[in-house]
Amino acid sequence: MGDNALVLGHRLSEWCGVAPVLEEDIALANTALDLIGQARMWLDLAGETEGKGRNADRLAFHRDVWDFRNLLLVEQPNGDFGQTMMRQFLFDAWHELYLAALTQSPNEAIAGIAGKAQKEVRYHLTRSSEIVISLGDGTAESHERMQKAADRLYPFVAEMIDDDQIDTALQQAGIVPRSAGLKEAFHERLDNVFREATLARPQESYSQKGGKTGKRHSEHLGHLLTQMQWLPRAYPDATW
Repeated sequence: MGDNALVLGHRLSEWCGVAPVLEEDIALANTALDLIGQARMWLDLAGETEGKGRNADRLAFHRDVWDFRNLLLVEQPNGDFGQTMMRQFLFDAWHELYLAALTQSPNEAIAGIAGKAQKEVRYHLTRSSEIVISLGDGTAESHERMQKAADRLYPFVAEMIDDDQIDTALQQAGIVPRSAGLKEAFHERLDNVFREATLARPQESYSQKGGKTGKRHSEHLGHLLTQMQWLPRAYPDATW
C-alpha cells in the first residue's frame, strides 16, 4: 500500500508546472501530496513492523527496484492527460474499495491509516471518474484518446484484484480482505463510469503481473526511482 501511494504520488508530481490548465496543475499536485502523505503512514508502519530501524524515508529512498512491491499500473508513464486520468481512475476505483475494507481490520494501526486515507481517496475517485466521463463523452479526439488509454492500461488491472501468497496469509490471519471478494464491486464501478463515458471496457484477454510480489517490474520504475532517490542517495547523512 505504501509503495503504491509513493510511486503514483511521484508520477503525478511530474505534472507540476506542465499540466494542461492551471486548475489541473494544482489538482494533480494536491492528489500527489495526498498519496505521498499516505505513503509516509504506510511505510512508517512497515518499518516499525519490520523492526530493523528503517523509517519511511529510508524505505522510500534507499531501496532498489527489486525491493519495491507496488502494482505495475502505478509505475506506468503519464502519457497524455487522458492516459494519466484513466490510470488514476482505474487505481482509485480499486483503492477506495480496498481502503474501505481495511477500515474493518482488527489491526488498529492498519484500520486507522485506512480510515484517514479513505477520506482523501473518495474525492480522488469522484474527480477521476468525472474527468474520464467528461473526456470519454467529449469530442471525437478526446473519446479516441481515452479509449486508447483504457486499452493500453487495462492489462494491468487484474493484478489489483488477484490474491498472491502474502495476500492469502494476511487474509487467513484476518488482517486484510480477500481481493477477489472486491472484484464484483470493482467491475461494477468500472462498468458504470465506462458506460457514462461512452467507452468500451476492454476485454481481459491477458494480464500483466509481478509488481506487488517484486518479481517483475517494468523498465519505467527504474527511471522513476533514479529521479526520486538521487538527492537522498547523494547526501545520505543529510537531515531535512
